[in-house]
Amino acid sequence: MKIIIRGAKIIDSKSPFHNKTLDILIVDGFIKKIGASLPNSENAEEIKLDNLHVSQGWFDSSVSLGEPGYEDRETIENGLNTASKSGFTAIALQPNSFPIIDNQSQVNFVLNKAHEFATQLFPIGALTKESQGNDMAELYDMKKAGAVAFGDYNKSLDNANLLKIALQYVQDFDGLVIAFAQDDKIKGNGVANEGIVSTRLGLKGIPNLAEELQIARNLFLLEYTGGKLHIPTISTAKSVQLIKDAKDKGLNVTCSVAVHHLVLTDATLEEFDTRYKVSPPLRTETDRKALLKGIKDGTIDMITSDHNPIDIEHKKMEFDTAKNGTIGMESAFGALMTVLPLETIIEKLTAGKSTFGIESDPIAEGVKANITLFNPEGKSIFTKSNIFSKSKNSAFLGLEIKGKVYGIVNQKKIILA
Repeated sequence: MKIIIRGAKIIDSKSPFHNKTLDILIVDGFIKKIGASLPNSENAEEIKLDNLHVSQGWFDSSVSLGEPGYEDRETIENGLNTASKSGFTAIALQPNSFPIIDNQSQVNFVLNKAHEFATQLFPIGALTKESQGNDMAELYDMKKAGAVAFGDYNKSLDNANLLKIALQYVQDFDGLVIAFAQDDKIKGNGVANEGIVSTRLGLKGIPNLAEELQIARNLFLLEYTGGKLHIPTISTAKSVQLIKDAKDKGLNVTCSVAVHHLVLTDATLEEFDTRYKVSPPLRTETDRKALLKGIKDGTIDMITSDHNPIDIEHKKMEFDTAKNGTIGMESAFGALMTVLPLETIIEKLTAGKSTFGIESDPIAEGVKANITLFNPEGKSIFTKSNIFSKSKNSAFLGLEIKGKVYGIVNQKKIILA
């Protein structure tokens, strides 16, 4: 593999070439030379793209793919190709397949399936057996097999003592616990954010309190036990403040926010479109602005697409009974460009690697080529033609987005959309 990326503006605050427009020579998966007007003495393939920008490869900390068990929603092969074309060189795979990824053999299965793709797959093992919340899964065995963290996707752990034990146990091998926050008793049969919109539409509401109480409890447990805790896809203003206060105390806590919570609000529910039914639910404009502020001041560590393919049979039904979830990898960058500055987006799409223990190098000579290629300019409407996933349940269909992802260079491969 020999390629020269011509005239690329490098966006990488950790790189000595940050904000410079240069050529990049990549040989056998490593960056051999960075400079202006590099000669093509190696007879390399040349990549020239309009207004080309490059950054460190992006990482998505929450991706569901379906396989094994739900291949009708998505396969690992197509999911990883979708990630590549969406700019992600690495994804963390949620354990919500069938069977649940809750043991060493299941971790090995998905890793074997993901072998030799340009986008690397890092499995999240279930925290509890079958993600039922009753007994702790085989965490250490899964860690040895390659699991980067442990959590039950979109399921809050009611048993506080089990979470306490898990936080204590994983410290022996530097494990990361993921704790989704939503009190099921307070949520009840709620399907949308509790507020003016849900009241007017006659939808049962999920109050912000359902998330915030659980976050407060989990942070108390973390303060007691020590260890590392990641709180995914927070959605309320109070959640941001709780995590900020915990960080000020010195607790080892990180959090993420989903793209759709930064761009959309519960106002989209007016037509009862189930594409907008997600967990946690879309909140108010006040919450959305607080999340954006939390991104900018560093309280929120990373942004995820929270990509969750759902088959049409479970989406094309009444709002109350439809499944939660939206696909999001294809639209992530373009949607974020409508609400955040470019350098902030790049930072939040790459920072999660350190939390999950994934290797990360700045763009420099002599390091592995792990690069995302994109153009931050130009507006377009996101349509089904932009979707690479098998499922089409995107909350962003019909929305104006900005910029374009060209592809990635990683694992000695180049993938262009």
